[in-house]
Amino acid sequence: MKQLGLKRDLSLLDLTFIGVGGIIGSGWLLASQAASSVAGPSAILSWLIGGIAIILVALVYAELAGMLPEAGGSVRYPQYSHGSLVSFIIGWGGWLSWVATPPAEAEAITQYANNYFHIFFNDKTGLLTMSGLVVSILLTALFFVINYFGVKLFAKINTSITWIKFVIPVGTAILIMTFGMHPSNFVSHGGFFPNGFSATLMAVGSSGIIFSLQGFRQGVELAGEARNPKRDVPLSVVLAVLICVGIYVLLQIAFIGGLTPTMLNKGWSSLSLDAPFAQLAAAVNLGWLAIILQADAMISPGGTGLVYTASTARGILAMAENGYLPKTFLHIHPKWRIPSHALIFNLIIGILTLLPFSSWNKIIAFVSVTGVISYLLGPVSASVLRRTAPELERPTKLPGLTILSPLAFIVAGLIVYWTGWPNTGYALGAVVVGLVIYFYYYLKGNFRSRHLQAGLWFAVYLIFIIVFSYIGSKSFGGLNLIPAPYDTILFAVFSLLAFFWATRSGYRTEEIIETSRKIADGEY
Repeated sequence: MKQLGLKRDLSLLDLTFIGVGGIIGSGWLLASQAASSVAGPSAILSWLIGGIAIILVALVYAELAGMLPEAGGSVRYPQYSHGSLVSFIIGWGGWLSWVATPPAEAEAITQYANNYFHIFFNDKTGLLTMSGLVVSILLTALFFVINYFGVKLFAKINTSITWIKFVIPVGTAILIMTFGMHPSNFVSHGGFFPNGFSATLMAVGSSGIIFSLQGFRQGVELAGEARNPKRDVPLSVVLAVLICVGIYVLLQIAFIGGLTPTMLNKGWSSLSLDAPFAQLAAAVNLGWLAIILQADAMISPGGTGLVYTASTARGILAMAENGYLPKTFLHIHPKWRIPSHALIFNLIIGILTLLPFSSWNKIIAFVSVTGVISYLLGPVSASVLRRTAPELERPTKLPGLTILSPLAFIVAGLIVYWTGWPNTGYALGAVVVGLVIYFYYYLKGNFRSRHLQAGLWFAVYLIFIIVFSYIGSKSFGGLNLIPAPYDTILFAVFSLLAFFWATRSGYRTEEIIETSRKIADGEY
């Protein structure tokens, strides 16, 4: 694909490690504690549920990425299947999530560093101090600088960092399980489900689990810069998810078992460790490991911040290519061959997000909801393109797509709902507000009315999620007009109906016709 002059430098190892680097970030340092405080020992199941959900979605994206490897693929695929309205909502929601992730990783680094400097984080308010805010801004800017000097430099640094990010979490889990396990933790303080099964589900979206796992798609966003995209992109997506789900489950088991009686004396909901795994290591006299973990608290989130800085710029590039952002974002730096204007814009917005979300715990629910919204169209687009573009080669053709696609769609929708009110209201409200930008370009005559017809279902579905979350089970922050488990059952039924409406709304768009022609003529 000859797309906008981007340079093809990424190998299978690079793409896999970009996925792993996107998944293993601040989540491994902080999400185990956050999930345990919500769900107790059943947080182990929360990771498995989140992992299964992400694997379902990842398999669908593997087919799409192999068929149409493009920079900003997750924004382009809905454009091919439904036109501009759906693609805009996906791109806007995804961008809200992605642009806030590098600052979130910077906040995690700053929070861990506070364990030594004691000036970056206010334990009473749970927020960054002014010094902490400045450090987080500088770290966010550092992610930008490394990405600015080319994808090859980014890939080299990220691959080196990811080896460290892989070895240290696995080694930490094994050492804590060997020297500091307390098996009684899995049944004491309220049992395995201290807050009920609904808390297990809520932890999936609100405690950093989906926030951590959603990094799988970064390889898809950088498909336009892969050496052999049809083979390497799908394979790297699946490999990254499988590797990381295994690591996170192992870490959650180690965290729960490694807590000392003193740490648990006020119950699961009162867990409050500044540097969870470092403090567990110190508690079992593994001081050298605690020092390594403090250092890794900069490396792991830093690697993820690098990955998201790269992929978010490609998302802006794709949105500009679709016609609903200014053409200046199509600019490719003549020397470094990177989308420089998009990188600069994201840096400015990323720094601004640090102001309302001045702690890691505050930002992850917002990032999770907006991120998962952007997954909803993977299953839909894959199903529609099977019908509207059957002539396209699919190196990774997913068997059983008629079952897996609606299942992946339903599970992704449920994760949004389980994140709980008012998180859903804030995040989806921000997505809906973004439609003002879309209709500005629509009224200028950039898009056809057919695009509105094809996207109506999605606007209705988002409004449905907001309303349902507000009136749903009290377990997820609602008014309890629809109590558990009937809320989850009813939500799944409505989501299935939305999926069928979505697939029937798709059509053979102008973009897929043109791309199909280019592929046939060898111009893609």
